[in-house]
Amino acid sequence: MSRSLAIVVFPNFELLDLSGPLSAFTAATLHGSPYGVSVVSAQGGSVMSSSGVSIDTAKSSPRRRYDTVMAVGGLTAHKLTPDSDTVMLVRKLASGARRVTSVCTGACLLASAGLLEGRKATTHWRYAAVLQSRFPKIRVDADRIFVKDGGIWTSAGVTAGIDLALALIEEDYGTSLARKIARDLVVHHRRQGGQSQFSTLLELEPTSGRVRQALEFARDHLHEALSVERLAAAACMSSRHFGRLFLSETGETPARAVERLRIEVARPRVEESREPLESIARKVGFGDVERMRRSFVRLFGQTPQTLRRQARRSGPAAAGQP
Repeated sequence: MSRSLAIVVFPNFELLDLSGPLSAFTAATLHGSPYGVSVVSAQGGSVMSSSGVSIDTAKSSPRRRYDTVMAVGGLTAHKLTPDSDTVMLVRKLASGARRVTSVCTGACLLASAGLLEGRKATTHWRYAAVLQSRFPKIRVDADRIFVKDGGIWTSAGVTAGIDLALALIEEDYGTSLARKIARDLVVHHRRQGGQSQFSTLLELEPTSGRVRQALEFARDHLHEALSVERLAAAACMSSRHFGRLFLSETGETPARAVERLRIEVARPRVEESREPLESIARKVGFGDVERMRRSFVRLFGQTPQTLRRQARRSGPAAAGQP
């Protein structure tokens, strides 16, 4: 049975917010798990994206009901008012849908339609403060790839729409299919919903190829002991010179950077699974749960246990895991 999906666009929408998820849903259909996708707009007809590429859209029938509704983002999404044609379309479609989702600043459309009040949501990090300011009753989490709160899913910017689509497909058809589609799209088997929008490797931004090489080595060997000497060897440098160069390039010591890499992997596991904390601490290289607890308190101001409880109180795990 085909699952119906309406993707709502508007003038100056972000093209990748549409094409990324659409590619995933098309791949699912090709694998025999069909989605009937309609790209709709308030007026129908040709709609121009911010990239200068126009898309043919349908004008949604008042009687049509969709299983899932997805609102994409764009340069003007956060400026649309509750009485705009696009917001009214989102509100109308959402009233008959099982599941309502957004990509990037599409969260602003859901908020303007009154769908996010009292809920936890995310959006592109650049617009998170705008969303929170305009809609103070929303619990905006700017540091998430996507968030599920009941039947409402919101995701971060642009490429996060692919992660969202894979999570929706996983909920509908299972993990195996989502993994096949991720391979088809040449992406990781989707980033977890609780994963940070920010990558430690990107934030540190070393200019030296040897420092980047050491960081990539650390990321691939997090479960192992990662002393300065071992990282220096991976960079083909002396420990003393490596330590000085690393601090100069990143503003952090190698030990603190490794801690951040481990936290980046550990947090979504803490929040989105029932895996014992001792097991998570061991697998990401903390060694024991007390060391992991101290790192969480230092970086987040909260213990892993507290973050796990908060995630469970917000509803089912963001990634749909048990």
